[in-house]
Amino acid sequence: MKKWLSILFFLGLVYVGVLQFKIYEYKEAVVPKDADYLIVLGARVKGTVPSLALKYRIIAAAECMKKHGRVIAIASGGQGSGEEISEAEAIKRGLMKRGIDEARIILENKSTTTSENLAFSKKLIPSDANKGLIVTNDFHMYRAMSMAKDDLLQVSALPAETPWIAVPKSYSREYLAITKYYLLKFF
Repeated sequence: MKKWLSILFFLGLVYVGVLQFKIYEYKEAVVPKDADYLIVLGARVKGTVPSLALKYRIIAAAECMKKHGRVIAIASGGQGSGEEISEAEAIKRGLMKRGIDEARIILENKSTTTSENLAFSKKLIPSDANKGLIVTNDFHMYRAMSMAKDDLLQVSALPAETPWIAVPKSYSREYLAITKYYLLKFF
């Protein structure tokens, strides 16, 4: 029995190591300079205040939009429990607070999962837009990009930092979320 537990523990470590490698691949992604649109994935909002993870996504999106004046943002995320506004509205407000014109922001405020964020946002991409970016925290980018490929979205990654205080919780939850994604995809 002890031998089997040791083998399972070792296999678990290898699995987590592989997931960490896949996550890390997107940490230093090269962001194309000729993007037409961003899809900013939602994250928790506390009342009307974006969580730290969402705040970092908003900052990354705003910095990109300031550098590239024609890029539009699709702010994606519905309203969950404990949220007074939708995640999309929180993204919009955060972008506007950082100097982004409201006319450059499209709201997708019905989604409740990453998969829905992407599927619902895909329908809002302007017909003349060719190159897009997914904006989410670095820990979440691997799964988001995998799901985007499943949805046939031609996008690149724009990873936002993960706040240090959120690293342990975010990564451990993400390992479980990736595992669920694999199980649903392959079984």
